[in-house]
Amino acid sequence: MGGQMAGFRSDFMRIVHERGMVHQCSDAARLDELLATGVRTAYIGFDCTADSLHVGHLLQIMLLRWWQKSGHKPIALMGGGTTKVGDPSGRDETRQLLTNEQIDANMASIKRSFANYLSFGSGPTDAVMANNAEWLDTLLYIPLLRDVGRHFSVNRMLTMDSVRLRLERDQPLTFLEFNYMILQSYDFVELHRRHKCILQMGGSDQWGNIVMGADLGRRTEGAELFALTSPLLATASGAKMGKTAAGAVWLNPERLRPYDFWQFWRNTEDADVGRFLKLFTDLPLDEIARLEALQGQEINEAKKILATEVTTLAHGKAAADEAAETARRTFEEGARAETLPTVELPRARLAAGIAAFELLHEAGLADSRNEARKLIKGGGGRLNDKPFASDTATVGEADLDASGTLKLSAGRKRHVLVKAV
Repeated sequence: MGGQMAGFRSDFMRIVHERGMVHQCSDAARLDELLATGVRTAYIGFDCTADSLHVGHLLQIMLLRWWQKSGHKPIALMGGGTTKVGDPSGRDETRQLLTNEQIDANMASIKRSFANYLSFGSGPTDAVMANNAEWLDTLLYIPLLRDVGRHFSVNRMLTMDSVRLRLERDQPLTFLEFNYMILQSYDFVELHRRHKCILQMGGSDQWGNIVMGADLGRRTEGAELFALTSPLLATASGAKMGKTAAGAVWLNPERLRPYDFWQFWRNTEDADVGRFLKLFTDLPLDEIARLEALQGQEINEAKKILATEVTTLAHGKAAADEAAETARRTFEEGARAETLPTVELPRARLAAGIAAFELLHEAGLADSRNEARKLIKGGGGRLNDKPFASDTATVGEADLDASGTLKLSAGRKRHVLVKAV
């Protein structure tokens, strides 16, 4: 696919290939031709299984963003209907079924994540937010079987990774979940009917489902539909992108504060900086090449730019600048920044004295008491910027400053303020 890069006529195809955002694409030359000759519509589906999207969704959101920036119309499809079924892709167990009220609340919360990335409205290239419950909730079973189901071969459905892997591992796959790819395929056809949508994009694990949707559109509507997937992301050391010891890296500020979001990107491995700048920011490629070439300590400047750029897109410039400034004051000046994560502790507990390892664990800086002890013994646990004397040291009221707070640190990058109440 790389050899074709120079030959793309459309901005979208050129940009996403140059930036390494494409894993597979059906009939790339024909899609490129259509994108170069008019305004086209594409969509990506997002299920509403939680009240926030996370970093694992960010590459998909960036694909929609570049689609719009290239002069085309993006649709963010909310899975109000499909969430009631549950996508079996990449899972070993059946999802918990949510109530309609939970799904609606999750959807309302998720919608806010898109506000900084896409421009919504009623213009020809303005983004649209659709909800597949609008058409899926009203489907009748027998007509669906006759009109849609007859185009699906069970033999082929059994070869799809989302189904095959579950069956190979003897994991239960409910008939409800087995229907998911039929509903996702139907979404593609319905969006073609309603919005002249010609492209569905998604993660690489969605390829089979997307191709089946394009196939259904050809069979039922005579439509020319396309599939494009992004690569499955892992860090240079092989870890799954967007997962940390503390859990998912959420996009909603109520789930994860902008400062912690900024820190996640600041802690990117050296080898990933250039790739992540291409995937998750709008910075031009020549600027990214300059940052990627930085060596030694200078690569940290590139990481700060990455963190600030990604946080600006997710949370706005003010939140990103505040996070960067908090980090600068905390790490470069050793100052106590009031915007650090804060945990509250009853003053009576501090008056009685609390073990250092206990406090580090309770403050969320160590996953277990044993890990906290190891941290202190290795010199990584600090109180008010000074290493603990030993893992049996106690922390008391005398360690509080005038405002009734103390600062705990794990290593150089993770800090928490403990406030006595």
